Amino acid sequence: MATDYDAPRKNEEENREDSIEELKGRRNDSQSAVVDEDEAEAAEGFELPGADLSNEELQVTVLPAQSDEFTCASCFLVRHRSQVAVQRDGLYYCKDCEG
Repeated sequence: MATDYDAPRKNEEENREDSIEELKGRRNDSQSAVVDEDEAEAAEGFELPGADLSNEELQVTVLPAQSDEFTCASCFLVRHRSQVAVQRDGLYYCKDCEG
């Protein structure tokens, strides 16, 4: 919205009069029957098609850490040996956590 800086400004008394008139007008308006709903509660009732994965079984093969890998003592991610930044007290830390 553009502002006309050359237009005459209202003084405080005129502003108060406008505010009182606005309040009187709002008081006469009918009350809204709309009820605010919590979006999280409303979303719990909706189920997306194909979203039920309760009967699905994932098949993942878990491999132990390889000879050229280590587990970072800070982020607990398995990393390649080239990512070792420092070794303290027998624990390895990756470059991301030490950087």
